[in-house]
Amino acid sequence: MESAVLYASLPDLNLPLFLAPAIAQATQRTLQHLLIVLVADFFDVDHPISHSAAWNDVQRLLTFVYVQATKVAQDMNRVLLQIDVLLNGPCDPLPDSVAPHGVFRVEGDPVALPLRFASLLPETLSRGSSSSPPPPLSPTTAPPSSPSPSRFPVVVLGGTFDHLHAGHKILLSMAAWLASEKVIVGVTDDALLVRKAYAEVLEPLAQRTATVRAFLSALRPALSFDIVPINDVYGPTSWDPNIQALVVSKETASGAASIANYRAEHGLPALETFTIDVISATETSLSAADADLLKQTKMSSTYIREWIVQNSRQ
Repeated sequence: MESAVLYASLPDLNLPLFLAPAIAQATQRTLQHLLIVLVADFFDVDHPISHSAAWNDVQRLLTFVYVQATKVAQDMNRVLLQIDVLLNGPCDPLPDSVAPHGVFRVEGDPVALPLRFASLLPETLSRGSSSSPPPPLSPTTAPPSSPSPSRFPVVVLGGTFDHLHAGHKILLSMAAWLASEKVIVGVTDDALLVRKAYAEVLEPLAQRTATVRAFLSALRPALSFDIVPINDVYGPTSWDPNIQALVVSKETASGAASIANYRAEHGLPALETFTIDVISATETSLSAADADLLKQTKMSSTYIREWIVQNSRQ
């Protein structure tokens, strides 16, 4: 089918190993857009766990789900399959843009489907059992959880965000998880990208900006978003005193240090910095096996552009 929703509930924030077969099946049967909606009371923004849940647990959960789906899509040569993951409370509405051709459920899942899906006959997918071999990113290899930070009114992050992929979406999702009012996203201007590999298929700034906004709006519609072009590592952090937190990946951690020094030198309040370490293919807290899986899934805009160029020649 062209587009589909996999709608499933979670009992806790442990990695949902039981979902792995359903994620794989749903990905195999979807051609253009798969929306994975994970539902739990603790994803409600007013639930106490929103403030006390482990930061590592949330990013590992997202990584687990994205990796399961992305690896299947790539193995099927559907590199451009759009995969989105939403963490919703039971009463959170789905984006108005969601109009799937089909709905997938997990065997034995008690959560009720939204009324808007009443006209669709859900297809039940198999559930993993405790006797099944554990999928990659096994929780036995996970580092100890650290307490989650409190939410911050304004959170900032930056990047190129070309051909928005799972790594980008984890980064954006974690920034939205931290924010209580606004997320500011700096998107690298076109002029700085002319030397990128396969630059001829790099998406223009307007398209990258629109894609980031659409994803964040679906993820946390109650927040406000400033999506701005940037021409250096600092962006709005060089002048905005109202930002409290910065989200970076392992690869951009050096930029966070530069930002901290700049703000200190110019009398701006210090930022709390949070690093997404599970999406790095070169430096990560994951085990060697798990890091290798991340490399295999190729969460990279360069890989996507290379795939586009190679397939256009065939």
